[in-house]
Amino acid sequence: MQSCEISSDSTDDPLSSDLRTHRQARIVVIGAGLAGLAATKILLKNGFTDVTVLEASDHIGGRVQSVQQGKATLELGATWIHGANGNPVYHLAEDNGLLEHTTDGERSVGRISLYTKNGVAHYQTNNGKRIPKDLVEEFSDLYNEVYELTQEFFQNGKPVCAESQNSVGVFTRDVVRKKIMLDPDDSESTKKLKLSMLQQYLKVESCESSSPSMDEVSLSEFGEWTEIPGAHYVIPEGFMKIVQLLAQDIPSRTICLSKPVRCIHWNYSDNNHNENNHGCQPLILGHPIYVECEDEEWITADHVIITASLGVLKQNHEAMFSPSLPEDKVLAIEKLGISTTDKIFLEYEEPFWSPECNSIQFVWEDEAQLEQLVYPEELWYKKICSFDVLYPPERYGYMLSGWICGQEALHMERCDDETVAETCTELLRRFTGNPDIPKPWRVLRSSWGSNPFIRGSYSFTRVGSSGEDCERLAMPLPYANSTKASPLQVLFAGEATHRKYYSTTHGALLSGQREATRLIEMYQDLHRAETTKPNM
Repeated sequence: MQSCEISSDSTDDPLSSDLRTHRQARIVVIGAGLAGLAATKILLKNGFTDVTVLEASDHIGGRVQSVQQGKATLELGATWIHGANGNPVYHLAEDNGLLEHTTDGERSVGRISLYTKNGVAHYQTNNGKRIPKDLVEEFSDLYNEVYELTQEFFQNGKPVCAESQNSVGVFTRDVVRKKIMLDPDDSESTKKLKLSMLQQYLKVESCESSSPSMDEVSLSEFGEWTEIPGAHYVIPEGFMKIVQLLAQDIPSRTICLSKPVRCIHWNYSDNNHNENNHGCQPLILGHPIYVECEDEEWITADHVIITASLGVLKQNHEAMFSPSLPEDKVLAIEKLGISTTDKIFLEYEEPFWSPECNSIQFVWEDEAQLEQLVYPEELWYKKICSFDVLYPPERYGYMLSGWICGQEALHMERCDDETVAETCTELLRRFTGNPDIPKPWRVLRSSWGSNPFIRGSYSFTRVGSSGEDCERLAMPLPYANSTKASPLQVLFAGEATHRKYYSTTHGALLSGQREATRLIEMYQDLHRAETTKPNM
């Protein structure tokens, strides 16, 4: 069994010299995604040398996964830097020249980001007809008007009416449908088209929110998610470059790959070591935490920063912590939402779409009056909302990127590449009305839902949850009122712990910095108190 290389104890650093044993604080970071790497980088920079990162998978990056396909870099995970002003991910990219080759078209200012703002989205029906551009624009204006209303409940403290069930989906469908049906200028066929487009827009919105359905997204909390001013940027060389920048000053011996954690034994005291050990491993006295790994290695620590995804916490929290997490933290984990948004990349030798087409949007006319869009497993493809055209072709060749979310994404993940290629080809032929569309010569897709170390794409505030649950999830253990226990034993980071920037890469990065800073400030305070003590 290969064990992690743990740094030797040291008393050189004043920040860490205040432990009762006068040794270097030992910190274990669980997860080498953006949050874990950001935390580790700051800890090392501030003089903590006994830091170990445990990463369950065989690579760093977490939910960043850039794949090289010929000349193109495809993003199976994080794709956009959302906003510029004050966004640490943007500044990291800009300062290191990662945006020099980002085209004007890849600086999208739209709320729902495509790979390019150039060109026109083609809204196609399942009858093979394209919806006229002016009708699409008319509906889009209506939808965006109602979207702005959904923001007001949180931002203006507006009360939520009972009819909406505090659901973004229910509220949006109800208000948009009423506005469509009351329009005296539209024919019945136009109204039906607009009602069908509403369902397609809600599918896109679900992919954006990484929710199974917008019906599950809390209306009263929807407006708390904060957009950083500025455009959305694509990094041509791949988002993995951000990961590499964060990792470049971290010694390779600090990061242990393929090292999944089984259980975090926290709040140990010298008295309960023996009774809790069960003879599994000889334990060293003086550390309040023991991290039990799947390979049977036990690692001692003074502090653990956990950056596991909300999906992993939902699945594993009962077995992952001993003693169990406090009830209010478990409740926060259960109440907050996370689902799967997957991408399906299709590569072609030649484009079958026109030069001005930037996406193909699937509008099912038979879904106009449906309430909830839930499909049986064999109809998983009906949840694919669109295929975006990757641009520019000089970089990507002729490539489409499809979007699917929710349970249907998990059904897609269980299919083989051939099935996905055939299904998507039939879908594209049906909606474009072109029976001659060839099968793609290459397929690449994500599988975030079935990845045992991720279990979903990113978090959302589900009906019944709030920003307070994000803060409760982020609260370190033991709680401050546990005066006899060692402080800040178990800290929590990751996008789901950021109240305003959940679901984003900058939220993940900032959360890691937040928890590292929490530890740094505690040791600075301890050191300050120690050095100002009067001599006895």
